[in-house]
Amino acid sequence: MSSLLFATPKELTGWLAGLASGHRVLAPRQEGPSVVFRPRTAEELASADIDALLRRATASPKQAMLPQCETLVTFKSVKDAEDPSKLTTTLEAPIEAEPTVLFGGRPCDARGFVVLDRPYLEGKFKDPYYGARREATTIVTQACPSAFYSCFCNWVGGTPSDREGSDILFTAVEGGFVLEVVTEKGQALVEGAGFADASDKAAEVEAAHAAAAASLNPAPELSHVMEKVASRFTDTAFWDKETVKCLSCGACTYLCPTCQCFTITDEGSQLDGRRLRSWDSCMTPLFTMETSGHNPRPSKADRMRNRVSHKFSFYPERYNGFFSCVGCGRCVVSCPVSLDIRHMVQAAVEGATIEIKDEAPAKAPAAVAEAPEAKVREAAPEVKVPAEAAAPEPAVEAAPAEPAEAAAPAAAEKAAPAPKAQKSAPKTAPKSSTRSKAKKR
Repeated sequence: MSSLLFATPKELTGWLAGLASGHRVLAPRQEGPSVVFRPRTAEELASADIDALLRRATASPKQAMLPQCETLVTFKSVKDAEDPSKLTTTLEAPIEAEPTVLFGGRPCDARGFVVLDRPYLEGKFKDPYYGARREATTIVTQACPSAFYSCFCNWVGGTPSDREGSDILFTAVEGGFVLEVVTEKGQALVEGAGFADASDKAAEVEAAHAAAAASLNPAPELSHVMEKVASRFTDTAFWDKETVKCLSCGACTYLCPTCQCFTITDEGSQLDGRRLRSWDSCMTPLFTMETSGHNPRPSKADRMRNRVSHKFSFYPERYNGFFSCVGCGRCVVSCPVSLDIRHMVQAAVEGATIEIKDEAPAKAPAAVAEAPEAKVREAAPEVKVPAEAAAPEPAVEAAPAEPAEAAAPAAAEKAAPAPKAQKSAPKTAPKSSTRSKAKKR
């Protein structure tokens, strides 16, 4: 199903304002230095600057289907008046799924929901909360006018004008936008909008799509990436080398359109409370901590190996070769130390040999200190970096007396007298509540 309609900028914002009367409209909004998806009122949309609405969001729109925190069930128990040892418990499972229009995401964002659909909606166990929101949401996606340095959708089977996951795809052309209706949900959304037919602008749309695709850096050969990444699983030296700079902050996972790890917690008392599902990150040290005290992924190298392997090996193996990375590049842009998943994947595929030299532990903090934020940002656009230069030498990872996460700060205190080096030493991950058991889809 496909039809082309034309809308001027004023007609487009007026249409959105009209939809806001019966839908929750999520659209990009500037908040401080970030652009995030937020509910917008009819008044805001009617007077909105179209350029502001079309800015690429810092965070993905994943929370439209999978909120950062949601109530799964509430429970209330009442004691029997005649026999207090007996309880009558009432459970309620609130599923909130109001009609929603998700506007202004990019094709990689829409494909992110397709990635989430497989674990949440396929198979024996389906998630009713995610499913209800997915059904109630219509996705109106903007075709990318050009690629950013961090974009690599072409690595994972996407394009800047990919229609997969979108109900309507709109493209900027001279004088306005051409809306392409992709699904029946999209068709229902434009009924009565009064947009003009745009069949005569098909060539202009295709030219815009071709120009955006040409702005991407060429993709490397990744036909055997699933097997190549899997073969690296026991190569601890490789993962140590690739993750020496990692701070285990989890920014890459929280901004990702496809990461799906969460934690379940109970709040309240034994008689009256609720069960919550909240986003979590497999990159944090306590995510896999067991009650016994054993942690199967104790080091940041173990956790990065799991993250990259899930994107490019575990998920493709389970779901017919589809990657769980959509190439949006948010993890590349927002990593505070400029780790680049493209470097790791390419190094794994090309079979680079990683050798870690024995050095004095004091040298690692000094290397981190030499890369303040401004310099890190300048280095980010470089995609192809030799494996030996991708990160400072991880001598601190070999410190035998302390856990890997605390080795670098300890070394800085003993052997790095310069104040600059001591201030730049990475800190250990903050403590979080251990009363909840981490769950992973």
